[in-house]
Order: sequence, then structure tokens, then C-alpha cells
Amino acid sequence: MTEHAAGAARPARAYHWLAAVPALCLLGGIPFANRLEPFVLGLPFLLFWILLWVVLTSAVMGLIYTLDERAARRSGGPDVAS
Repeated sequence: MTEHAAGAARPARAYHWLAAVPALCLLGGIPFANRLEPFVLGLPFLLFWILLWVVLTSAVMGLIYTLDERAARRSGGPDVAS
């Protein structure tokens, strides 16, 4: 078998910690964003804050995926998409 056997754990990379940013900002920012004024795009600020982080979570996960793919291509591992 190769060193990248099926089911083997991939090494954790520092940029994987980016996945914690949306959760921390969403939960940690609520005490600061918990107000009705100002309205942003017709929404109370708190609702806008939550929706903003839902969208930014997808962007952060996309960035992590892109960085994983780039690292897999460099290492020549089995994670390389054809």
C-alpha cells in the first residue's frame, strides 16, 4: 500500500483553523450586534449580521477547499481531482 492509504488521516494544516472564524464571529459578535438600529438592506442589524456570516461561512469553506486542493496537487496525493 502507499503511504496515503484509503481512510488514512491527512495532516492538519494551519489554514484549517479558518473554519473556526465564522462560528466565533457569529457567536462572539452577537452581543455587539444585538441592536435594532441601524437597518442594513432593510434588516435589523442583528439579522443582517447573522445572514452575513452565513454567506461568509460558504466563502471561508470554499477558501479552505481551494487551499486543500492546491496542497494535494503539490504533494501528489490521492486527493487530486481529475
